[in-house]
Amino acid sequence: MSESSEGPYNPDTEADAAALDAKGLRALAHPVRVQLVGLLRKHGPSTATRLAERLGVNSGTASYHLRQLGAAGFVEEDAERGNARERWWRSVHQSTWLNDPDLAEREPEATMAYLQSVAATYTLRTQRALNELQTMPRTWRDTFDMSDWPLRLTPAEAAALQEELRAVITRYRRDTPQGAAEAPEGAERVSVITHVLPELAARSASEGESGPAEANGAETS
Repeated sequence: MSESSEGPYNPDTEADAAALDAKGLRALAHPVRVQLVGLLRKHGPSTATRLAERLGVNSGTASYHLRQLGAAGFVEEDAERGNARERWWRSVHQSTWLNDPDLAEREPEATMAYLQSVAATYTLRTQRALNELQTMPRTWRDTFDMSDWPLRLTPAEAAALQEELRAVITRYRRDTPQGAAEAPEGAERVSVITHVLPELAARSASEGESGPAEANGAETS
């Protein structure tokens, strides 16, 4: 799982992917830090002041969190742009992966804090798109989608579904600052956010002796 990831490659073999360890997990257990890393990955190097304006926080807060991210190895100073008055920061990686089940067992509180931060970031991104929906050109407004597909799967099937979704996504152009100049005319930034949410305790009352209830189709709000 990742704030800015592309699957299904192996993060251990990718130079621009960070597989979380305990230190990194704790460093990202804050929504502002998750958003800062995401902004640097999307838009390229920036300063604490400019990042703070995007996030609606003060520059001191942004600077503090950038230093914490720097200590954990997620961002670094961009010496080519910085000067005595202004420090520039850049992302070290393009994606973050939490792919160690043992780490989640060892660090349950940090894991939950990190996942809550990612979820909060996704919610903000969705709300921002909704706020801008009515002013989008019709061609882009027609691509907007929020769908709910209730399925009944085994763990193996759920894992296979994740891999299939990642394989589809990786067929499309990755959004990086370097790749923006190579994109064709008319290409804009699009966020594809996927969730696979097990609902093990959500058993309907109708799933008693009479068997499972009839499944619904996709719901679009």
